[in-house]
Amino acid sequence: MSAKPAMKLATQPDDVSPYPKPARAWYVLGLLTVVYVFSFLDRTILGLLVGPIRRDLHINDTQVSLLMGFSFAVFYTFFGLPLGRMADSRSRRQLIAGGIATWSLFSAGCGLAKSFGQMLLLRMGVGVGEAVLSPSAYSLLTDYFPPQRRATAMSIYGMGIYIGAGVASVLGGFVTGWANGRAGWTLPLLGNVRSWQIVFFAVGLPGVLLALFMYTFAEPVRRGGRTQAKSVPFREVFAYVKDNRKTFLCHNLGIAFLCFAAYGTMGWVPTFLIRHHHWSAAEAGKGFGIIFAIAGSLGIVSGGWFADRLSARGHSDAYLRVAMIAVAAAVPAGIPYLLISDSHLAIALLAPVVFLYAVPIGVAPAALMQVTPSQMRGQVSAVYLFTINLIGLGAGPTAVALVTDHVFHSDSMVGSSILVVGTAANLLSALLLWSGLKSYVRSQERLKQWVASLAV
Repeated sequence: MSAKPAMKLATQPDDVSPYPKPARAWYVLGLLTVVYVFSFLDRTILGLLVGPIRRDLHINDTQVSLLMGFSFAVFYTFFGLPLGRMADSRSRRQLIAGGIATWSLFSAGCGLAKSFGQMLLLRMGVGVGEAVLSPSAYSLLTDYFPPQRRATAMSIYGMGIYIGAGVASVLGGFVTGWANGRAGWTLPLLGNVRSWQIVFFAVGLPGVLLALFMYTFAEPVRRGGRTQAKSVPFREVFAYVKDNRKTFLCHNLGIAFLCFAAYGTMGWVPTFLIRHHHWSAAEAGKGFGIIFAIAGSLGIVSGGWFADRLSARGHSDAYLRVAMIAVAAAVPAGIPYLLISDSHLAIALLAPVVFLYAVPIGVAPAALMQVTPSQMRGQVSAVYLFTINLIGLGAGPTAVALVTDHVFHSDSMVGSSILVVGTAANLLSALLLWSGLKSYVRSQERLKQWVASLAV
């Protein structure tokens, strides 16, 4: 083995100590899920406000896509790397508390933007704040839940994506409908504001109070190789990843191209409903939000539950295999809703697509934790999030916009753009995940050897 621990431990391996009581573990899981809901609420609310933001900031679809994805994703991904390293050696709950306060304030600040440049900078700030959450949360949940419950726990946490984005869409739809016909409001200190600005205030400011709840639980014992949190030299992390490079490469890129399809699709579906089916923004927000929240939540929890069941029956590749099957099934499922002329049937056919896109989101981080030592989990998670968000969130929405603007040359062809981008990305994702199945099983054995070497 070329990746050896930098320090031998005289103490017993931390895995022999009991896990925290289930009630405490479920409390922490519930709290982190609520936090994740708020993070996605702040992250995705912009998707339903495309029309009024384009009008008031005088921008086009490509610029909107940069606000949706690239501006957020670049800072989310690059700041995630040092923040992930901090999660391996410092208090994870304190890091999360600081991140919540940061992204909530920047999200509320988006309501004050007067130009594309100002909105771009504020969205970058949201990305910096949110970069701390998932690396720290994945690490915490791995230390709170035993392996046989880990995919389910990760999947429940991942429900925050679908609840948050769904609530954002429904809330945005209600607010847009309520504000229809009004030029704006006059608020103390702020003066005249538009309805889309009020939406940013409403979803951003309450998150600041949520940061205080991170001090209602204690840090758990770190498991999987180290009893105390100490900074691991980057060369050690690099060597370990290099030894398992096919596993990490196929896993991270496979999920990244799934996210490329998912973010590209879901970021533009409300606009597709508005432009192609002539729904109002309020109708699109409510319809898409309800489907996204329900089908997505069912998909991610079902995927985690099924993967845990397969794993308990001795299938070592269960987590990655479940993700691969879901992505492959999403290829044919992602076509009909874009071709149906009946708008209500189209939104119904969107449900299985959302369900299938959701399945890998919970099992993917659980799969990653299953092949990563405890003192590297924050950093490895940060690299994973760096990859999927730079490729998925950073490029997915922009790819759809570029195809619409420069291939089809018509705003009304956004559905065709979604079809082209989504199908190609899903096929590539399924191929990468399939290619990594055997190496993933071998990496689990390497981790066991790596942890055993600590006691030598």
